[in-house]
Amino acid sequence: MLASLTWMPGGAAWAQVGAPMQAQVSTQAAAIAAPAARSEPADTQPAEYRLAAGDLVRIMVYQNPDLTLETRLTETGHLSYPLLGPVRLGGLPVAAAERVIAEGLQRGGFLRQPQVTIAVMQVRGHQASVLGQVNRPGRYAIEVPDLRLSDLLAIAGGTAPGGADTVVVTGVRDGQSFRAEIDLPSLFAPGGQARDLVIRHGDSVWIDRQPTVYIYGEVQRPGALRVERGMTLMQALASGGGLSARGTEKGIRVHRRAADGRVRVFSPAMDEPVRDGDVVFVRESLF
Repeated sequence: MLASLTWMPGGAAWAQVGAPMQAQVSTQAAAIAAPAARSEPADTQPAEYRLAAGDLVRIMVYQNPDLTLETRLTETGHLSYPLLGPVRLGGLPVAAAERVIAEGLQRGGFLRQPQVTIAVMQVRGHQASVLGQVNRPGRYAIEVPDLRLSDLLAIAGGTAPGGADTVVVTGVRDGQSFRAEIDLPSLFAPGGQARDLVIRHGDSVWIDRQPTVYIYGEVQRPGALRVERGMTLMQALASGGGLSARGTEKGIRVHRRAADGRVRVFSPAMDEPVRDGDVVFVRESLF
């Protein structure tokens, strides 16, 4: 069996390593190099954060407290660092930005093996929009790299009284257009955190108006009503105060718009679910 001389890390001597051992080492190296499988969906897992203009960062160099700097990136993504002058970090992941500072200090002959750490103190360069039925619509800064949908809605004041339970999130993921419809109550059910999307730069969050059914005729309180989940015709009538003294269940008609845009009129059963946009008419009893 042929043997080769290999330096063993942590030792002070050369050791003979045979072919079987070399094969084992190669197999272990390949296993380490192989990327680990991601069990969590990509849209709920924080992406590698990239520094942007306006971000507040703290730069620290191990055993060199005089090189500690806390500053914001300029509009062009630069900052002025001691000994190096202007350095462009905008658009770089945090780990890459650390390497840029470390390599600059090493090339300049200031430190032999600098160990640089960058902490993102405040995020200002990334923003997302919240629109529709929320209490404070507008554009908001993503101040932490793993901001969730529920966090962003809380910043925007939550859903307005006329808002629906479904939220639509649009943006870009991995260079492709992204759209997701999220059921808000499900976020707070067991296992809901897995559905709480991570908000990325440029995302738009839209909350439509609440689904509504309209009741008129011989009811106590005619008008528009919010359609609750699974609401039946009987429950909708009860929300409207019930039938008046002259109303009759036999005279109920529902006007519903079909997919082709035409309005269909029918007499539903009392336990049939109502839909958004339904118009319920209660006729007067003839006797």
